[in-house]
Amino acid sequence: MEKVCVLGAGSWGTTLANILAEKGFDISLWIREEELYQIIQKTRENAFFLPGVKLAENITPVNSIEDAVKDRAAIVCVVPSHGVKDVFKKAAEFLSKDAIIVSASKGLEETSLLTVSQILKQILPKSFHKNLTVLSGPTFAQEVSRKLPTAICAASAKKAAAEKAQQIFNTNYFRVYTNDDMIGVEIGGALKNVIAIAAGISDGLNLGMNARAALITRGLAEMSRLGVGMGADASTFAGLSGLGDLVLTCTGELSRNRSVGMLIGKGRKLPDILSEMKMVAEGVKTAKAAYGLAEKYKIEMPITEQVYRVLYENKSPKEAVMDLMTRRLKGE
Repeated sequence: MEKVCVLGAGSWGTTLANILAEKGFDISLWIREEELYQIIQKTRENAFFLPGVKLAENITPVNSIEDAVKDRAAIVCVVPSHGVKDVFKKAAEFLSKDAIIVSASKGLEETSLLTVSQILKQILPKSFHKNLTVLSGPTFAQEVSRKLPTAICAASAKKAAAEKAQQIFNTNYFRVYTNDDMIGVEIGGALKNVIAIAAGISDGLNLGMNARAALITRGLAEMSRLGVGMGADASTFAGLSGLGDLVLTCTGELSRNRSVGMLIGKGRKLPDILSEMKMVAEGVKTAKAAYGLAEKYKIEMPITEQVYRVLYENKSPKEAVMDLMTRRLKGE
């Protein structure tokens, strides 16, 4: 039985752990929160982030990073992007030398503007880089946990690494495609959360489905422009980790980022919203990083800019909408 570690016991980390356990892998699930660790130990259920779903018997909850990663053939990172650096600095010395690293974290680091794979390449020895893979696509953990049909992609610079991740995760309800454009897959997975906040604000303001469709479409154009500017393949953004994830996150009732946007559109303040949330809305921090990347690469990203100004400069959502609608006329 191959040993796999899942770092992060949010709803998605718990779901991926159950998928792998169902396939017969021996899983260690690292849980950061002491209270949640105790609850899962006693009840075999993630009451904080995935209530009602029992953990498989071959999942071992742990709260020690060393115990979680030691002697594991594969490490699945499902830590929020802002915590990846700290977790892997602690984990690095305990990793097996030939371990496969799979990032299922979506987001950008605020200060460095790096994607998760770029952070991991900074921290981990070069021997791990060839096996580094990104897992991303349109997925709500609750639906995957109910074994509803889902498709996702595993992206790596090395075909063999992507195919290995494909084999590890694929099931008859969780279909995995391979991809060789890691940066494109990561930019799609990160920026869709920013556009989802914009879509949520639009819905909170009751601006209608026309406005939401426009935001999704023009948001996709922004994602693609930035991705290509960073070396990605434009076609990636028409795939699962681009358009697929964008549509899901901008329209789905289970979307945390859309929910944040809706509350802002209805007049709530961001600090109050975040203080009431247990789960992380990655788009909030990613908006600041994406705005920084747009400036760095000199890419025009008006929706991202307005989301940033609403979140961090207290700009009125209605004023942001007006500024988007009255921009200089141009071709599509």
